[in-house]
Amino acid sequence: MATSSRRTADEPSFVLHRYDWSESSLILEVFSRHHGRIALVAKGAKRPSSGFRPVLLPLQPLRLAFGGDAEIRSLKAAEWVGGQVMPVGEALLAGYYVNELVLRLLPRDDPHPVLFDVYAAVVRVLCTARGEALQPALRAFELLLLREAGVLPELNVQTLTLEPVRPQGRYQLVAEGGLVAAEPARETPVLSGAQWQQLQQALDDAAPFSAVAQAAAAMPELKPQLRQMLHYHCGVASLRTRQLMRDLQAL
Repeated sequence: MATSSRRTADEPSFVLHRYDWSESSLILEVFSRHHGRIALVAKGAKRPSSGFRPVLLPLQPLRLAFGGDAEIRSLKAAEWVGGQVMPVGEALLAGYYVNELVLRLLPRDDPHPVLFDVYAAVVRVLCTARGEALQPALRAFELLLLREAGVLPELNVQTLTLEPVRPQGRYQLVAEGGLVAAEPARETPVLSGAQWQQLQQALDDAAPFSAVAQAAAAMPELKPQLRQMLHYHCGVASLRTRQLMRDLQAL
């Protein structure tokens, strides 16, 4: 990667979202490895002759060159890295969901190289795997995103008291209070203390994405707890992509 105060080249990136800027140009929301989430203007990208047209697609690994010091930089070049096909069906919707989470939870110009590598890993799963592999991969990404955003508590201690969780105890993750002991009379999704300890060990693993995905595969109760926490920190009652998934399932 060659960088200066005004020009960056060969930057590993993914397009998260794109929208019209003029009759011929696009604004891109991009997740880059060394600069975090950034906004770029792709001038002339909508023209039939533009070399950007077949390249600037979501969920595809790119190498970008861009420059400028303004909030919205100028895209200079884009190269498709290759090696992945576009996901389809449920996997495509899952990819748009992952992109929406990054857009909502990460501020611009805040580098997260570790999370970028996790994002690239989950996109590879979405492009190659089907069925049972998708949900564990999404749970792993959600947990690692919450941790990188600084809002995930330690999962082996109770957040308010800092007391270690008991392996046989029942605990739930709540947005306002972190990890708390579950009330016996309430029927809410919970995990055992041993399961939360397992997840924390997976998060601390040298390869956390694979470790967390493997652990989460046997924990369906984790999904609604993470959903509630994500909605809280995104500031919405329901994410757009989740609502779209529900509408399609109803059809």
